[in-house]
Amino acid sequence: TAYIATVHRGIRTSWSLGKRCSSATAHGRFVSSVRPSSLLRQLRNATAVQASHTTGSPSTPRLAPRVVAPSRSRRFLACKSSAPDKRPSSDEWVTPFRPTREEIQQMEESDNYTLEPHEDGTGGWLQHRACLDQIGSGPGDDWITPLRDELHEAIHFRPSGAKLEHPPRILILYGSLRSPRSFSHFLALECARLLELMGADVRVYNPQGLPVRDPAIEDHPKVKELRALSHWSEGHVWVSPEMHGVITGCFKNQIDWIPLNTGSVRPTQGRTCAVLQVNGGSQSFNAVNELRRLARWMRMPCCTNQSSVAKAWQEFDDDGRMKPSSFRERVVDVMEEYYKFTLIMREHVDLLNNRYSERKEKAEKGRLLTQAEKEAEKAAATKPAADTANSS
Repeated sequence: TAYIATVHRGIRTSWSLGKRCSSATAHGRFVSSVRPSSLLRQLRNATAVQASHTTGSPSTPRLAPRVVAPSRSRRFLACKSSAPDKRPSSDEWVTPFRPTREEIQQMEESDNYTLEPHEDGTGGWLQHRACLDQIGSGPGDDWITPLRDELHEAIHFRPSGAKLEHPPRILILYGSLRSPRSFSHFLALECARLLELMGADVRVYNPQGLPVRDPAIEDHPKVKELRALSHWSEGHVWVSPEMHGVITGCFKNQIDWIPLNTGSVRPTQGRTCAVLQVNGGSQSFNAVNELRRLARWMRMPCCTNQSSVAKAWQEFDDDGRMKPSSFRERVVDVMEEYYKFTLIMREHVDLLNNRYSERKEKAEKGRLLTQAEKEAEKAAATKPAADTANSS
């Protein structure tokens, strides 16, 4: 009886609503007091009463499920085109941002996998190890190897649908020439050991012997080594002391030697980046903020986490290993997040860096031009106009 009465009220309300709406339309005015939601609510209540009588629990009526229109994103997914994918093949994207197999093989066959640099200053890429054949090793107290179980998730992490199976290639740069106790150097080596434990292929660049930026000496061995390492890498870890509120000149000089592009080669674009700094005094974030801005300028996606080690002279022992502290735990956090971040991002480097302007230039010129070639073209285009103006 209650169900029938409720339905009857719904029918009367429907008739009344239609009549009032028709009257409002005839008089050209909107009836704000009449809301379709009230009718829908009564009909839903009628359905709920029916459900309660069916289940035998009239005291707790169950509302019928509401029919919700699909959201915009759902409609987009539901209407996704089945047309064939017309994006460029991966072979068309591989040259600007990834090294060729020959370049990778040449780097792997290099004699720079040493603990100490050669006479010309190159090499020493594995200076973070205590022994060449012992991954993640180092002098003194080995606090990193016992973290293997804690870092189990990162060690076995693989992005869904990942196509790249090789270990992520990481280049580590630090910004100090002080020897033997450089705290940014110590922190960089600890980062290298953590990344190796998780499975990365790590190389540490030694800035000793790198000349001040001068375009006239681009054939210098240290310059060629730095550029080759950056092109080989899939990510960078940057560690700099804070000097007068900014990064050191030693670190900035290394970045100055890495061009944004060299023709079709992109030594930094699309590489991931993690930033860390050490302080001689209280904690500050000026250097990491500057490093983030620098990474953005070099078109490198930066890991969200970061580390700033205050009073660094208190945080390392005589062997250059970090002492137990919240600073050390933060460094582990940063490297763990950065390792996963790199595994995810490297899968999409070519897609994210596939730009309209560069596709257009490649279609018109056959390749990507260097900045010098672009300037020469501009000068050649403006010369006839200048000659005409002078003759008139």
